[in-house]
Amino acid sequence: MVLGAGPVGENVADRARAGGLSVAIVESELVGGECSYWACMPSKALLRPVIARADARRVPGLRQSVQGPLDAAAVLAHRDDYTSHWKDDGQVGWLDSIGVDLYRGHGRIAGTRQVTVTGSDGTERTLTARHAVAVCTGTRAALPDLPGLAEVKPWTSREATSADHVPGRLAVDGGGVVAVEMATAWQALGSQVTLLVRGDGLLPRMEPFAGELVAKALTEAGAEVRTGVSVTAVRRENGTVTATLTGGDTLEADEILFATGRAPRTDDLGLETIGVDPGSWLPVDESLRVQGSDWLYAVGDANHRALLTHQGKYQARIAGAAITARAQGVPLLETDPWGAHSATADHAAVPQVVFTDPEASSAGLTLAEAESAGRRVRAVDYDMAGVAGAGLYADGYEGRARMIVDLDREVLLGVTFVGPGVGELIHSATVAIAGEVPIDRLWHAVPSYPTVSEVWLRLLETFRG
Repeated sequence: MVLGAGPVGENVADRARAGGLSVAIVESELVGGECSYWACMPSKALLRPVIARADARRVPGLRQSVQGPLDAAAVLAHRDDYTSHWKDDGQVGWLDSIGVDLYRGHGRIAGTRQVTVTGSDGTERTLTARHAVAVCTGTRAALPDLPGLAEVKPWTSREATSADHVPGRLAVDGGGVVAVEMATAWQALGSQVTLLVRGDGLLPRMEPFAGELVAKALTEAGAEVRTGVSVTAVRRENGTVTATLTGGDTLEADEILFATGRAPRTDDLGLETIGVDPGSWLPVDESLRVQGSDWLYAVGDANHRALLTHQGKYQARIAGAAITARAQGVPLLETDPWGAHSATADHAAVPQVVFTDPEASSAGLTLAEAESAGRRVRAVDYDMAGVAGAGLYADGYEGRARMIVDLDREVLLGVTFVGPGVGELIHSATVAIAGEVPIDRLWHAVPSYPTVSEVWLRLLETFRG
């Protein structure tokens, strides 16, 4: 039994079904979940024209042809197509094709392996799983407790990715991935964007230079980035939002987006019936089984291991294999690091791409994380503009690369690339980190010339000296 039919729940269902188990999935909204309709897909559909135009403006012979504004209506229509106009017929058809039973309604745990599904008409049905229940309900936007917030009706990530108009002025409270991606998209579509950042920079979970380069580009595009500032109150009058800031300053905008973190959607799942606090993150073991249980799994954002769609889908593949193995009576699961039933990559090799201009991508640990973990490491940096392929990719290419080397084992612990087009570079780093490929062997992985990926050779040369 799977609670939540987003990408994570779909993958748990698929893997368990492929392993020979019968599967039922419960969904209270749209099959396909947050990623398909209010996050990954619509946000990247909004951003793709922005990045394509930015790249074209850096190419001689083309830049003069793309100096005009984006066709906002066409961009929004393209976004609508990628969300299937917020209809889930296609994804429901896929569930049917693999033999998974769909129950529409709100699912709540009612006891050991039991789930009660309440339909939109109030009817209830209690289902019992033979082997396992997997909680794949994800997260929702976490809003601050501010005076006037409810009356303002602020944007969260959902409104920012599904809005049908371009606000003249958009205030963004936050400095993480959602904040910078939506600031990039809406600034390019015609909004005057002001970013309000509590900390001292953007993208605080990446290497510091990532946030610095993204902030520089946003400022050059016309956005305003204010650091060390918080929103203390908001109000809306005659359509205008006024945000009161620390220090007493105010900011007016047509809309305000709060990109201030995520909270688990576990508050109304009946967890109290099995001794778990409602609304909490669900701690799990390496096979994604909830600690203290032999039948309950938490997969994806709800366990707080790595709040990324692709990482949740990875966990789903691991959990599906573990559920199937236990159902088949396998006496000993492969839960050692990198085993078939261990989500090791959640700790060691998490990749991420931030689709701003420039793109920021990373895999594994940052320098600060590696040092905090007590590793003996060396950071190796390289200016990506020094790679021949970068100059061919774009006039005035600006970017930076860093790899974190474990000096005791001479393998990579982390890699970060920032620059145009680097999102497509990061999987090579993920393979090197997850595979624990020795530096001496990477020396024999020859990058094609003249591509941006030659930055790998430059990093290795810098390390060798």
